Amino acid sequence: MLRLAIPTGRVAKQAEAFLGRAGYCPAEPLAETRKLTVPSRCGRLEYLLVKPVDAPLYVEQGVAECGISGKDTLMELAPDLLEPLDLGFARCRMVVAGKPELERKGDNLLSPVRVASKYPAVAQRHFAKKGAPYTVFKLSGSVEIGAVLGLSHFIVDIVETGTTLRENGLVVHEEIAECSARLVVNRAAYYARLEEVRALLDNLKAAVGS
Repeated sequence: MLRLAIPTGRVAKQAEAFLGRAGYCPAEPLAETRKLTVPSRCGRLEYLLVKPVDAPLYVEQGVAECGISGKDTLMELAPDLLEPLDLGFARCRMVVAGKPELERKGDNLLSPVRVASKYPAVAQRHFAKKGAPYTVFKLSGSVEIGAVLGLSHFIVDIVETGTTLRENGLVVHEEIAECSARLVVNRAAYYARLEEVRALLDNLKAAVGS
């Protein structure tokens, strides 16, 4: 059977429902089990439950042939993987946000621009394109507080509804990318187990939007 890395947490429930529609229902609930691996009922997949940030690594290193990963994580880590399919769930946006008074005042007003983010590589690439001096701080907890309390002018983070931003007096200044769950595949495994991977891909494609 193919091994598929699944991010734990909020994505696991959505992934489980999607995989069920594709014909790969797990033998037990992925979001509730304490096991590290769970087989599918059909016997064609084994699910490897890992932290979201670790899922691409397990696939890149060949521990799992395939995996599900958020586009935000893939943008940050830039792993050497194939990304053949947008699975269509866990949708959100990667944005630049900050206090409303900073909006439309120009890139040269603040020097250097201070940015807080859980995605420092994404933030660095984005602000490097602007050509103005910038400093990026990596935060592990709530990044909104960085802008609220003045650690940073802006934050780079993912948003779904924008409620947390509004409740903290922040607004979206720019959208960097639309994100969702993606299927990722180890490059060597794609060719070594081509028939199995293609069958999986076909079934997942059929489940997108169903």
